[in-house]
Amino acid sequence: MSFRTLFLTTAASAVLATAAAAETWQLAVTDVEGLERLQTEWGAFKEALETATGDTFEFFPVNSRTAAAEALRGETVDFVISGPAEYIVINTLTDAAPLIGLGRPDYHCAIVVRADSGINAMSDLVGKTVAFGDIGSTSNMLCPMQLVADFGVDPIDDIEKVHTSRNIAHEALKNGEVDAIGTNATSWMEGPRAADDSVPYGFFKMLGRSGDLPNDMIMVGSHVPEEAAASVRDAILENKDMIIEAILTHEENEKYRGMDLVPIDDSAYDVVRSMYTNAGFPQFDNFIGE
Repeated sequence: MSFRTLFLTTAASAVLATAAAAETWQLAVTDVEGLERLQTEWGAFKEALETATGDTFEFFPVNSRTAAAEALRGETVDFVISGPAEYIVINTLTDAAPLIGLGRPDYHCAIVVRADSGINAMSDLVGKTVAFGDIGSTSNMLCPMQLVADFGVDPIDDIEKVHTSRNIAHEALKNGEVDAIGTNATSWMEGPRAADDSVPYGFFKMLGRSGDLPNDMIMVGSHVPEEAAASVRDAILENKDMIIEAILTHEENEKYRGMDLVPIDDSAYDVVRSMYTNAGFPQFDNFIGE
């Protein structure tokens, strides 16, 4: 056999081996509905992920965390990008595990009141109306309710709760229609508060703020072989600068500006399980040792 023949045979074998080793995975994002939005907001990330891993990733649209859980349980989706609260629900239903943390700078919640409200301590909220975000939101519902509970106020029985969008809650607080809002602190300050020049600096005050919340994540289905999941994880970490740049390509992912990609494990989310219990949803709490 000539050297040229040997070389071509070896090269062809290497190509075939690489093709055989490559996988095709289904990828979902819990807070993005529709294939068009997935491609627009996360398309660059998908391409970077394929470059880093050598695998193929196909978007699998879901319209809720329940749909994501059903897709994982049915093994029709393999990897899911989600927040901490969504992870607790999905993990409870499917045993999916965290793979990579999407670190969000200044990811914490706060209770905000009007400075002239006479509310100076969390205990002053008893009997008052507090506006929270969407039911199940980590930073706009679960975390603020936990913050209230940390100061001895029962977020279920001691306050009147309403759920609405951040912008509507801001206007309601400004106009005295609610007594406080529980919100993602950074998103409120950089969003409706920064855009509102109708009231002076100092019109609002933070009654309390939480510590940093656990990371958003890429989770992996329990049906994905451990070796394959580890290979994807390692490829992401080895190419994280490229991956991060791709995530930040679209303005909808601005919340990740300054992010890092980090290894994580399930125990980091026990605090969110406790938040579910304090918010009145103990079915999603399997944290033992309280």
